[in-house]
Amino acid sequence: MKLLRVENLKKYFPVRQGFFVQKIVAYIKAVDDVSFEVERGKTFGLVGESGCGKTTVGKTIIRLFDPTSGKIVLEGKDIANLKPSELKPYRTKLQIVFQDPMSSLNPRMTVGQMLSEPLLFHGIVKTREEANKVIAELLKEVGLKPHHIDRYPHQFSGGQRQRLAIARAISVRPHLIVLDEPTSALDVSVQAQIINLLQRLQEELNAGYIFISHDLPLVRYMSDEVAVMYLGKIVEKAPRDELFDHPLHPYTKALLAAAPVPDPKKKRDRKNLIGGQVPSPINRPSGCFFHPRCKFRMPICEREYPPTFALDSSHEVACYLYR
Repeated sequence: MKLLRVENLKKYFPVRQGFFVQKIVAYIKAVDDVSFEVERGKTFGLVGESGCGKTTVGKTIIRLFDPTSGKIVLEGKDIANLKPSELKPYRTKLQIVFQDPMSSLNPRMTVGQMLSEPLLFHGIVKTREEANKVIAELLKEVGLKPHHIDRYPHQFSGGQRQRLAIARAISVRPHLIVLDEPTSALDVSVQAQIINLLQRLQEELNAGYIFISHDLPLVRYMSDEVAVMYLGKIVEKAPRDELFDHPLHPYTKALLAAAPVPDPKKKRDRKNLIGGQVPSPINRPSGCFFHPRCKFRMPICEREYPPTFALDSSHEVACYLYR
C-alpha cells in the first residue's frame, strides 16, 4: 500500500470584486488536476518556476488549504473532505517544514513552549516534565543542545532555526513530511548540514518526503521520483535519473538548460532556452499553457490541452510531440 496517493487534486482561489457586495469574477487555478504517489522512505520532488503551484500542492495535501476537488489518500484513507475533528488523528502523520523558519516560528514562544505544544495537544506526553525530556532528545537529534530549550527564535542563526523547524515537524513522528524549499534561505555550507540531517531522519523514521525546490541539482540528489509543474499542472513525471538524463517536455528541457553549470569552461547549451514570462494563472492560454513560449508548438497545441502520454510504466509527459 502506498503511503500517499493524490488523485486529480484541484485547488482554486476565487477572485472577488466589489466593495459592499462582492462577487466572484474569476478563479486562480493554483493546482489543477494533479496526481502522484509517495512511498514510505522515498522522496518525491516537485520543481517548476515560481507561481506554478508547488507550495499550494504541499499545503493542500496536509490540509492547510481545503481542496476544491480530488482525493488525498493517506495510508488507504481519503482525508480530502474530513472535518477538523475527524482530521485530528491524521495531523500527527502529516507535517511540513516551511521555507522561512523565522516566519514559521512564534517569536513570543521559547523553544520549550513551541516543541511541547504538539506533544501535549496530541497526548504524546502527559506533563510538562515529560515533554521537557522528549524535547531534550529532539534537540540532540537535530544537532542542537538541550540548554537551548529556554531560548527564543531570534537568538539562533538561520541554520539553527531551520533545525528547530525540523525538530517541531518530527516531534510527533510523522509518516509524511512536506519540505517546502527547506534550504533556500541558508548558506551553502549550512544547506549541506540540513540535507544530511533530513536524509538521516528519513532513514530513522522511514518517512516519505515531498521535496519542493528550485534547486535542480539538490532535487536530483534528494529525490527518487520528480515531477515538473507549470501553471498548476504536472507536465512531466519520471524517476529521478530518467527525468534528468532524458527530459522530454520542452519546458523540462528549458529548466535543465537554465540551471547553473559548475564548470566555467563548459559552454551552456542554449538551444533549449526559452523566453517570455509565465502567463497569469487567472487568464491562462488556451490549449497547452506552455505553447506561447514553445518552439515546437503545433496548431493543436493552441486548441486543446494535451493528455498525459505514458511512454513506459514510469515516464509520463503531457505534450503532443509524444502522442
